[in-house]
Amino acid sequence: MNDATATPNPRLFARWFPQGTTRYYVFLAAIAVLVLGPLGGVTASYMNFSLGFFVGGQVLAGILGSTITWFYGPEGRHGANYMQTAAASVASMAAMGVLIQAMVWLGLEEPPVWKLILYFLSVGMFGVGVGMIFTPLLVDKLQLTYPSGLAVANILRALTDVRLLRRSVGQLATGIGIGTIVPLGLERLGQVEATAEKAAEAAGQKYEPGALAKLLSLDLSVSTVGAGIILGARVTVPAFLYAVVWRELTPWIRANGWLGETEPFRKFAFLVALGTIMGAAVVDIALILRQAVQRIRKAAADKPAPVAEPGEAWKRTNTTRLVAWLAFWALAVIVVSVGLLDVGLGWVLFAIVLAFAMMLVNGISFGITDSNPISSAFVVSVVLMALVGLKAPVEGLIAASIVFVVTAIGGDMQQDRSTGWRLGTNRTHQFRYQVIGVFLGAVLSVYMAKLFMSAYPILKVDGGGSGHWQSAMTLKIAGAVRSITQPKAFQIPAMLIGVAIGLVTEIVRKVVKGNARYKAWSATRVGFGFDFCFDCFLVPSPYASSFAGFVSFATSVWFSLGGAVSSFVNWYGKKRAPVAKEGEPLPEDMSTTSLVGGGLIAGDSIAALATGVAGLLSLGKGK
Repeated sequence: MNDATATPNPRLFARWFPQGTTRYYVFLAAIAVLVLGPLGGVTASYMNFSLGFFVGGQVLAGILGSTITWFYGPEGRHGANYMQTAAASVASMAAMGVLIQAMVWLGLEEPPVWKLILYFLSVGMFGVGVGMIFTPLLVDKLQLTYPSGLAVANILRALTDVRLLRRSVGQLATGIGIGTIVPLGLERLGQVEATAEKAAEAAGQKYEPGALAKLLSLDLSVSTVGAGIILGARVTVPAFLYAVVWRELTPWIRANGWLGETEPFRKFAFLVALGTIMGAAVVDIALILRQAVQRIRKAAADKPAPVAEPGEAWKRTNTTRLVAWLAFWALAVIVVSVGLLDVGLGWVLFAIVLAFAMMLVNGISFGITDSNPISSAFVVSVVLMALVGLKAPVEGLIAASIVFVVTAIGGDMQQDRSTGWRLGTNRTHQFRYQVIGVFLGAVLSVYMAKLFMSAYPILKVDGGGSGHWQSAMTLKIAGAVRSITQPKAFQIPAMLIGVAIGLVTEIVRKVVKGNARYKAWSATRVGFGFDFCFDCFLVPSPYASSFAGFVSFATSVWFSLGGAVSSFVNWYGKKRAPVAKEGEPLPEDMSTTSLVGGGLIAGDSIAALATGVAGLLSLGKGK
């Protein structure tokens, strides 16, 4: 019998853990907490320290989770959805460890571990409630797309076909294998090179770097290449072009005294890049709110039938309990922030109120554009607080971090609910799995930050970065706080220049891309080529080009190389794209390049973690 149509074996997991029983839910939670969650958490934490952005790991968790729930047949999609919900929450929370790094960069006194865990736990749980309270509006009423949520839903449906499951897992495993072996090999080669240099010095000979040293000097980062592979040339090529511009401008910037003689250009460029993001965000937020109003009016006029009736059991939410949840965790955030971290009550209340507003805006953005601008939410929060009298850096960092964490976790909540909305997954069960993920992620966020910063001291250096340790997210966070509380004469003008660039560029892009005739023409062969050049060279997205301002030149090169290779491979193999069981093309999240790229990132993070743990153990033995 064909594997794709074979009945799942009832003697395996389906027999040991019958679906719908307590054992079944505990089993899924154990897989999410012990396997998928930590894998996603380590990967997201590493990515944020390494590159300054992270992926929640829904695709990876969905695929790996489906290897377990495949034994339950088509209904197993709900179990896989529960597990990816928990894993995505772990990943998002673990990535918040960059806030601890920002404290170190700003020279703030670092609170004890238990206080930090309580803070992240309280804010994360509050974020779950904030995200859930907007779900009926954004997911059920407005029926926003949430492209990643749609992709995960398609994946969970498609992976009931064992052929697709084997292919996807195989490609992920290939990426993870390469991503693990290459950095470990480079680490070993670096040790060999260092030994040779020391031996030459001991013998009184002049050390001559060979081909090996030249290879190591290229600062190859597998995770950077993997991220580029996932995003494609339209995002990565602009980063390279702007990196070239910044490199050429560096002597002029130094001559004006805005940059030290040995400082990399990103120490200044991030100000312009930050402004560029803010300028583009102004345009996008205005359009998002306009689209939301149009959707509400259309929904009122057309009254489209929802996918499932509101009265169905899987969709019900206990509003009273949800409000009680919000009240309890809002109070917990206040107690922890004010009582344990010495933040003024007014700033905490300001941040809590602002978190609701920013979650609505970010949720709409996530649902329409698949972009959750959490760093922009942080920057906007700091700016607004400064306008009403913010002075202390610690209060600005911790208060704005409430908005930062809430928008990250609340966005996950809404995206996961959009997946569940398409699959008919029980919303209450999904809520519980997200709570489990936040709890584990709150612990991982602190310990991952401690581990990485202990194993790699460069992460503690203010604005530092070498090789793949770019910490671009931390540069944004610390820079936003410092530029408001410790302003320098050139900082605000540099940010305003960036705002103007982002504003004008995004308006031009929206006008051109929104033109119906241009859309039709860009679908032709010639039009596609021009549109590609438009995105890469002529008028690139401000979000894409600004990346160059937060990382080193070498990082932009590898990032661009990965994207160029990915776009070429996808273009060349477009006609032979794999199809799902029903004969429809698979979502982009299941393309070979996307799966291999995600595997490279996961493998590189595992290699970095293994190297770091080995280094810490050797230090412990030395003591």
